[in-house]
Amino acid sequence: MTKLSVNINKIATLRNARGGNMPDLLKTAADIESFGAQGITIHPRPDERHIRYQDARDLKALVTTEYNIEGNPVKQFIDLVLEVRPTQVTLVPDAVDAITSNAGWDTVKHKDFLKDVIQTFKNAGIRTSIFVDAEAKMVEGAAETGTDRIELYTESYAKDYGKGPEKAVMPFTEAAKIAYQCGLGLNAGHDLSLDNIKYFKENVPHLLEVSIGHALICEALYLGLENVVNMYLNKLK
Repeated sequence: MTKLSVNINKIATLRNARGGNMPDLLKTAADIESFGAQGITIHPRPDERHIRYQDARDLKALVTTEYNIEGNPVKQFIDLVLEVRPTQVTLVPDAVDAITSNAGWDTVKHKDFLKDVIQTFKNAGIRTSIFVDAEAKMVEGAAETGTDRIELYTESYAKDYGKGPEKAVMPFTEAAKIAYQCGLGLNAGHDLSLDNIKYFKENVPHLLEVSIGHALICEALYLGLENVVNMYLNKLK
């Protein structure tokens, strides 16, 4: 079975919108694990607009499954990861002002930089993964950095799925085969949802883990909204 790691950034966004501690990020993470998820993912950014650096520290003592911290390896991020020592660190080349991740690494251009950062984390006993587009050249370049895994950036698959799933998934199927041949573990994430995840899993071999946040939280709102509205109505009778 491919593992599910739930990205809880959106829970932090909701909490931060009103101040205070509602929803409780730590309780939510513990609940998600109790519901069966095999991992918790966070993506702290320098402006701390959702996950705060202290959240990363607090979650370390709580998460009992796989703990994945992803982000751009600037000094502040590197220092945080080395302090917290999660199960896995996923390197993402997002700009400081990016709303969300929007591209994978150019593993050829940034090979030397990635090698240095990855070795730093591996020396600390932290499994490394790097965010890449589903392109043969980028996957092969990733293998030369010394990373343990790659995470395929799946926005294009999600975007094109409705036009034809066979064509949409093809680059990811091929990238997965190349990753396996190169000895890389395979993760995937970005805009995967209940609508498209099953087909992706069935057609992308050797898939170890998916990281899903935005879609999962949106779906939880929709699928749970009727129940909560009716609970309020019953209280008000």
